[in-house]
Amino acid sequence: MPNLQIVSKDDTAIEATPRGCSTAKLVVQWAVGTVLAFLIGSWLVWWALYLQRHFVEEEIRGACQRVMPETLERCVDTVIIQRGGAKR
Repeated sequence: MPNLQIVSKDDTAIEATPRGCSTAKLVVQWAVGTVLAFLIGSWLVWWALYLQRHFVEEEIRGACQRVMPETLERCVDTVIIQRGGAKR
């Protein structure tokens, strides 16, 4: 049989302490979160564009290597310019 303990009403009273966050703290947390989300999102967009450009350049380089191996760099530059990209 389990041991039982008698608890008086005075022991069960819990004092409420003000734990509410101030408005300024919430605004600062929101601002920091927004800036972090913006920075992470910007970095992901930049990384996606970098990877896309890298893979396209590798495809162009491979095609130029098969067609014109003696003038590889000239072929790559010409194709990139014709596609609307800037010269490296």
